[in-house]
Amino acid sequence: MDVLSDVLAVMRAGRPYTGRSVCRAPWGVRFPAGDAACCHIVLQGGCSLIPADGTPPVTLGVGDILFTGPRHAHTLADRPGSPAVEFQPDRGSGYSVVELDIPGPGAVTEMLCVCYTFDLARPHPLLRTLPPLIHLPARIGDHRALRATVDMLGSELHRPGSGTDAILPALIDMLLLYVLRAWLDEDADRTTDGWATALTDPVIATALHHIHRQPENQWTVAELATLAGVSRATFAKRFTTVVGQPPLTYLTWWRMITAARLLDRTDDPIHAIAQRCGYSSEYAFSKSFKREYGLPPGQYRRQQQPV
Repeated sequence: MDVLSDVLAVMRAGRPYTGRSVCRAPWGVRFPAGDAACCHIVLQGGCSLIPADGTPPVTLGVGDILFTGPRHAHTLADRPGSPAVEFQPDRGSGYSVVELDIPGPGAVTEMLCVCYTFDLARPHPLLRTLPPLIHLPARIGDHRALRATVDMLGSELHRPGSGTDAILPALIDMLLLYVLRAWLDEDADRTTDGWATALTDPVIATALHHIHRQPENQWTVAELATLAGVSRATFAKRFTTVVGQPPLTYLTWWRMITAARLLDRTDDPIHAIAQRCGYSSEYAFSKSFKREYGLPPGQYRRQQQPV
């Protein structure tokens, strides 16, 4: 199991929305400090990203990719001080496609934007370590797979055809994965803890792989350390430092996250979910689940069902 893909499945909530915008100066678009993270890609022209917290603007040129984390209000504009409109997409149940056209007498900026809604109530540790801004400047030869995904997504939005409804979700997911992979690759070279290191450190990544693949296994710290190829003491200290939780605490947390997803997305009986999450008795599982979510599993499942 690919841990990053698994983590993203947990982080995401609801459906993303995407679209192309054609803006003529003077223009500006304000993005609220909500539960969405955004990818902005400049296809033509240029603009400035103006953070709401007063930090200096970021200048974006053709080919630049900018990721903004959740709860990070910001404005995109041809220049600071230009009038701005609120970005208010239709938050429907499908993969919404938003078209934005701002008329004006000045230079044209064309952009591609994708917004992802994240679960902020019980965020995965990766979400807490994301910087408010990830800027990937256009450089020849850098992040070729990411650039290819941007090209395909832009083309599909510009000229929809047979199969577009199936193609868009895959490209949208690919875009987020490639952006985060680029950040992880670059940030892992500068840090010694956090999830940028967790997913690239062979010791921690090995342990995470086994925990995610088999949450039902009765793992011990010693077993995970052996699989990772280090001593128990070294593993326990390294895992806690990098991930921010001791190994067995993370295991319990991941079991509860897995259980919540199964309760929400399957009709599996509760006793079967308990076994898949490492609990030999439904009573013990229900007690742990209620401690984490404040509700017993059956009541939690009923609340997740649409009215």
